[in-house]
Amino acid sequence: MPASWNASQVSEIVRRHSGRDGPLLPILHDVQAAFGCVPAPAVPQIAEALNLTRAEVHGVVSFYHDFREAPAGRHVLKLCRAEACQSMAGEALAEKVLHHFGIDWGGTTPDGRLTIEAIYCLGLCASAPSALLDGEPMARLAPASIDEISREVGR
Repeated sequence: MPASWNASQVSEIVRRHSGRDGPLLPILHDVQAAFGCVPAPAVPQIAEALNLTRAEVHGVVSFYHDFREAPAGRHVLKLCRAEACQSMAGEALAEKVLHHFGIDWGGTTPDGRLTIEAIYCLGLCASAPSALLDGEPMARLAPASIDEISREVGR
């Protein structure tokens, strides 16, 4: 469960990275680790501390797929959408997974149990289609894999 928003904690994270070249990405990673996301109120605070605009900080948060503006579910499934996985029916499988859990890309189930995200190449091309579930690789996925994923996330 993500911690509640805490401006002084964000200030401490920024302070730890002061004097470092290119501190924005490490700060954002630490903020997300602390809160489960990069909360909207942290963006202007970080921007001011780094003498950046809010748009610059928001641009980085929204550009990189690993940063979230809202906390993820208790489990995160990252489905590969690269060419090798697509060529092995990965797109059809992804649609079945999304339909099964009733959410869209980047969405979280209403019970907060699962977030499904796209990822673009896991380096498991020979075992396509593939995914990561809570950081653990899953290879040679098939429609039957949906039941395995459901069991893993306790649904």
